[in-house]
Amino acid sequence: MEIIAQYGTIMVVMACIFGFFMAWGVGANDVANAMGTSVGSRALTLKQAILIAILFEFAGAYLAGGAVTDTIRKGIIEPSMLSANPELLVFGMMASLLAAGIWLLIATHFGWPVSTTHSIVGAIVGFAAVGISMEAVHWNKVGNIVASWVVSPVTAGVIAFFLFRSVQKLILDTENPFANAKRYVPMYIFLVGFIIAMVTFTKGLKHVGLHLSWGESAAVSVLIGLVTMGIGIFMQRGIKLDPEANRDFHFTSVEKVFGVLMMFTACAMAFAHGSNDVANAVGPLAAIVGIVNAGGEVAQKAAMPAWILLLGGAGIVAGLVMYGHKVIATVGQNITELPPSRGFAATLAAASTVVVASGTGLPISTTHTLVGAVLGVGLARGMAALNLRVVGTIFVSWIVTLPAGAILSIMFFFMLKGMFS
Repeated sequence: MEIIAQYGTIMVVMACIFGFFMAWGVGANDVANAMGTSVGSRALTLKQAILIAILFEFAGAYLAGGAVTDTIRKGIIEPSMLSANPELLVFGMMASLLAAGIWLLIATHFGWPVSTTHSIVGAIVGFAAVGISMEAVHWNKVGNIVASWVVSPVTAGVIAFFLFRSVQKLILDTENPFANAKRYVPMYIFLVGFIIAMVTFTKGLKHVGLHLSWGESAAVSVLIGLVTMGIGIFMQRGIKLDPEANRDFHFTSVEKVFGVLMMFTACAMAFAHGSNDVANAVGPLAAIVGIVNAGGEVAQKAAMPAWILLLGGAGIVAGLVMYGHKVIATVGQNITELPPSRGFAATLAAASTVVVASGTGLPISTTHTLVGAVLGVGLARGMAALNLRVVGTIFVSWIVTLPAGAILSIMFFFMLKGMFS
């Protein structure tokens, strides 16, 4: 208690710096995943992708980022075990932020799309199990999170597989693919608007003070879906069949129609990512600020200050702008070839999976989900369409992430503990 009373302000300032650094890593590594498919399919330029990400990541973090933040902040560790030594939780959360941030910096440098969720959960479990005690960890909750890391890529892969199959059946394998693309793509755009709106209203807007019933949410979501569909129809109006361009590649004009859809799925993915992954950076920070403000009390319930979500959003944007281009290349170009008709299926499948998980408060890995979806689309075209060497490298970097986060976090925990006491 005395340590917190004496050094509280210093701890909060350090935590804000570490939290911003972690958010920067999320932006550099994870947002790049979210945007990789759009850039890889050439539906968006790198500049456009970054602008969309800035806007929608921020919106997702602020509007729908509350539920997952609670899990990261107090779902993994039992706070009551730390009431005698609340400073241990502060040191641990600071160590976790720093450890995860450093690991993300290393991974981004090599262009590996690793999981920021893995990094932070591994770091928190590492310091709690070694620095406090094995009983301090909610192992059943950790089990749920670990299970979700397997379930989410498989789910997204299956959805992406069937989405792309539907595209093949309704559009690509028909007599007149261009006319059918114009007919069916607006329906896919409606789906994007509806799914994102529905989950945001039903799960995400409680902390903004908006409480809608399920029926009201559905009605508003249908409206938003129809508006998005209208914008899509307007945007694809100018796309005409171009026999010249089609001579080199049979589907050139069709892919242009899908390029419009890809813009909407990119917005959806950025929103979904912000809602789930901002928690990785601001959850531990919120825990530290809560303890210091309460004078060392480890509260079970504490409000999430809006400025913390804003700090997280700003860090994510900074990381993406400064260093995001490395991972974008891996996800967008190196796993499998992704023209817009395939890229959209992968992105929409991943966004739906992530947004639903954010609503239920499960911190799933956006990276795993998206890579799973890209693999699903690749498999819809047969195993030969996948670059298995790149896939292998990605899997190895995933396995290394958990222990790397945990080991770094344990080291920093004992360093911070020694420094303050």
